[in-house]
Amino acid sequence: MTEENSKYFVLKQKAVPEVLLKVVEAKKLLDSERVLTVQEATDRVGISRSSFYKYKDDIFPFYDNTKGKTVTFVLQMDDEQGLLSDLLHIVAVYKANILTIHQSIPVNGVATLTLSVEVKSNTGNVSQMIEEMEEQEGIHYVKILARE
Repeated sequence: MTEENSKYFVLKQKAVPEVLLKVVEAKKLLDSERVLTVQEATDRVGISRSSFYKYKDDIFPFYDNTKGKTVTFVLQMDDEQGLLSDLLHIVAVYKANILTIHQSIPVNGVATLTLSVEVKSNTGNVSQMIEEMEEQEGIHYVKILARE
């Protein structure tokens, strides 16, 4: 496999072309057994069978392929008492195993946090966990640095 073929990217849903999102929808329909054929699934979501087959092995929801992996996030957050505790509580609720935490010394009231978590078989949807972190008051951003 060449280096070009082994590259992966993490994108937010709004940056993914609609046809790829529809491929994911079709795959979900097939997995749920609500439809039995690829033709039925592609008809329901409004794409061609050729588009489905072209992309089906190249797109999947982030959380589907993270089980047993380490995911490292970088967060920028306000220096507020209890905010780190709130973030760690979110990780605990989703049953991800915290491996490392490193918080920089706050500069102008803002700190950078690097957080590595192990995604286990009982860990909830990692995408939803990230969204909950982003919605916390005092969080400037959450980015995925790596997935190993």
